[in-house]
Amino acid sequence: MKYPNRPELIELLPHIGKWLSLSCAVAALAGVASALFLHALDWATATRQAHRWLIWLLPLAGFAVGWLYLRFGQRVEAGNNLLIDEIHDPQKTIPLRMAPLALGGTVVSHLFGASVGREGTAVQMGGALADQLTRLFRLPREDRRLMLMAGISAGFASVFGTPLAGAIFGLEVLAIGRLRYDAILPCFAAAIVADQVGQLLGAHHTHYLVPSVPHLAAWPLLATVVAGILFGLTGKLFAALAHALGGWCKRRVAYPPLRPLLGGLAVACAVWALDADRYIGLGIPTIADAFRQPLPAYDFLGKMAFTALSLGSGFKGGEVTPLFYIGATLGNALAPILQLPLPMLAGIGFVAVFAGAANTPIASTLMAMELFGAEIGVYAAIACVVSYLFSGHSGIYHAQRIGQPKHRRAPEGIRLSELAAYRQGRGPLASAARPGKT
Repeated sequence: MKYPNRPELIELLPHIGKWLSLSCAVAALAGVASALFLHALDWATATRQAHRWLIWLLPLAGFAVGWLYLRFGQRVEAGNNLLIDEIHDPQKTIPLRMAPLALGGTVVSHLFGASVGREGTAVQMGGALADQLTRLFRLPREDRRLMLMAGISAGFASVFGTPLAGAIFGLEVLAIGRLRYDAILPCFAAAIVADQVGQLLGAHHTHYLVPSVPHLAAWPLLATVVAGILFGLTGKLFAALAHALGGWCKRRVAYPPLRPLLGGLAVACAVWALDADRYIGLGIPTIADAFRQPLPAYDFLGKMAFTALSLGSGFKGGEVTPLFYIGATLGNALAPILQLPLPMLAGIGFVAVFAGAANTPIASTLMAMELFGAEIGVYAAIACVVSYLFSGHSGIYHAQRIGQPKHRRAPEGIRLSELAAYRQGRGPLASAARPGKT
């Protein structure tokens, strides 16, 4: 029964109470899972570095994880893309097994030397755990969307220690050029609380120092625009390479567990032959070095190649931390050319390549301010926006929809994976768009 004369504030209070309670529940689950995950990653990384020979077991580890996903995880193998699809078009509750499969598969990847990240695992755990609450409380379809978005925000925030960026990431990653403001309360509450839960459980995050940022002036601003263009093209190249290798492996190798076996063998041989240990795992030491000293100009290409091969062949993890590595080392290489402070451009590259590859310029700008200080905000915003525009309608998440095209005409609501077929005149959307079709 509605009461037209009741003050809006009175009606708002139950709504706020409901979503604060649900968001805190999601945050607690995601924060605990991320803390456990980060501790496990620290152990896996330390063990691999102490026993370099473990790289030769990477093919067998890849086969084992591939077999587990084939046997138990086909429903959840799409990972982050499954979460995005379920938010746009809710179908079935995400199986709880997504969380342990993602956690175990990623830890194994890092233990034996694949070049993968960690955000994918944290986001998948957050989303899968949040979806169990929707089933427990029998929430309606629209509330389920908000819960999944809160789970994404909680996972991202707790694994990187960036609650503001995590909150916006959950709102921004679903569709290019469009935010879902109905989820703003759940996403912010879940991100902030999940980050605090992770810290209480001893989750530690790497700190990067950007000691000085130049005052706003013509050349630093122009140089930042130039750097943003290069960062965006790099993000676009990474996404295209990873997707192309993944598609090639699926076409050439029919049995899924064989793909990471062969990919793991290629990675292991390349690491041993080229002494390329710096390009496997998370690469945090190299990222930290990018803020302190000049590095080889080809480091970003090395990380890109090893990560595309690892992810494309089927190893589990994420793309974001490798993108941080690629961006920071590319910024390191560009700093003397563009006459910008090395730590500053490493930091801007850190977030801007991610902004272009994930189509999340606002979350990336906030991440820069949370990690490096508010002073870098204007420069980071310029680079992230330019990177976002120059990466085009591409990205690491092929389930992203186009909410508002960047510049070229594209139909709203189309998945990024369907865009190429549409432009070539293939597929149902393209057929419907032809003249004479009804």
